[in-house]
This record gives sequence, structure tokens and C-alpha cells, in this order.
Amino acid sequence: MTNRTKAVTVIGLGSMGRQIARTYLAAEFEVTVWNRTQGKADDLGAQRAETAAEAVASAELVVLSLTHYDAMDAILGSIDLTGRVVVNLSSDSPQRTREGAAFVRARGGEFLAGGVMAQPEELAGPSAYIFYSGPPAVFEAQRELLRPLAATEYLGADEGAAQVYYQAMLALFLPLLLGYEQALAIIDRSGSEIARFLPYAQRSLGSVGDLYAAWAGMAEEGGPADPAYLRMMAAGARHVVETSAAVGVDTVLAASVSSYWERAVGTSASTFQLLHG
Repeated sequence: MTNRTKAVTVIGLGSMGRQIARTYLAAEFEVTVWNRTQGKADDLGAQRAETAAEAVASAELVVLSLTHYDAMDAILGSIDLTGRVVVNLSSDSPQRTREGAAFVRARGGEFLAGGVMAQPEELAGPSAYIFYSGPPAVFEAQRELLRPLAATEYLGADEGAAQVYYQAMLALFLPLLLGYEQALAIIDRSGSEIARFLPYAQRSLGSVGDLYAAWAGMAEEGGPADPAYLRMMAAGARHVVETSAAVGVDTVLAASVSSYWERAVGTSASTFQLLHG
């Protein structure tokens, strides 16, 4: 029988799952892996299970890195999870996560939800952290076994909380990344050099932390709704649409952003209030 004090099973060997397995191996854990496409385990140096049931039986801690929670249901649906702690680091909605927790408990297991705030290569690094939520006693019992992956940020007993925070962070990051790509496209299509623009983009990040703090304070009061401010922002957003169109850059993202500021002007509401619905 494996020494369960430093043993883990990793199910799902996409880029994140493979790095999770590597990180545990580097921390001298006994790692068992399983993936539907078996070849993904060949070069990891971990113990490869032939079936999902065999993988689950190999360690008390079972870490999932899958596309969504439906994949967990399909893989674990016929497996007795008694004595196992399933930590699902897959992305999904908060409600689907709560349903997943009930699914695991119905099969005898304990459950923690997680949201990984790092790129695969950043795991175990100083900037990486993972949101966790689920029963406090379960988290405390597994805290040291989870720590090798990244700093732990425990959010409470509600299993959906980790995904609330994770999806909120994605809501921040994904439009930001697309906005950056829009900016790069404008530069490129205008005949300038992306490398020349890069330092200015990087410089803009210097004040973002203070901006977020100020904006959070305003959001708690309903968000800025001064008519002159809204008109200024609406004009700026409209000019981004016009500039993008003029150089042949797709305007769908910019037009969507612009529409919120135009609606704010028309209703004298803040964009924060509009996002509330």
C-alpha cells in the first residue's frame, strides 16, 4: 500500500494536469496519474494507472484537472469514493461546482473546489495561488498536501466560492487580454512597431493597483455616474471604435465596451449599475 502521507492521484493530463503531476513529483510525492489518452502519461515519471478506479484507489488525495465538471461525473460516476478527498481544480460555474460536491459526497467522498490562479509553468512559484472552498475540516486536513502546488487561499465552506472568485478573476483577465490584443492590432495595422509600443503598455500597469482600489470604493457606492465623466468615457470608447475601424481592426470588442458607456450616458447610471442588470 502506498504511503498516503505523501501520495496523490492526478486525473486529467492537459497542460495544467501534467504540470500538477510534475510539481508533486518535484516535491517527492508518490504520484499516480490517469488520463483518457494514455500516452500523455508516458514521459512524466509518475505511476500510470490503467483505469480511473485504479487511480482513485492509489491515494487518499485525488486532484482533478479537467475541462469542466461534466467530465468528473463521467470519470468518477461508477467509482466508490469512500475515504477519498476529491479536489477539483477544473473550471465551471459556482452552481455546477456545488452540484459536483454533492455528486462526490453521494459516492462516499469528501470534496474541495479549487481555482488555479497561475499559468502551468508558474505553479509552485512566488506569484501562484489557488482559491479553495469546501468544508473547513476537510481543507485543514489537506492543507499541507495542497501547499506544494501554490499558496492556498481558503474562501470558506461554500463549495461554489472558489469558482465565484476564479470566474471573477477571469472576467477581469480575459477582456483585459483581448483589450491588449486590440491595442496591439491598432499599432500593427497603423504601420507602427509592436515592440515600440510595448514599454508604454507596460508603463500603464504601474498605477493599476491604485486604480482598482479606488474603483472598488466607488463600486461599493454604486459606481461613478457623474454626467460629465460618463460623456468623457463614452467619447473615448467611441474613438477607439472609430480608430479600429479606420485601420481595419475588428470592432466587436470595442463596440461592446462603447455600448456600456453610451447606455450609461443615456440613463445617467454608472456602468457598474448596468452590469448589475
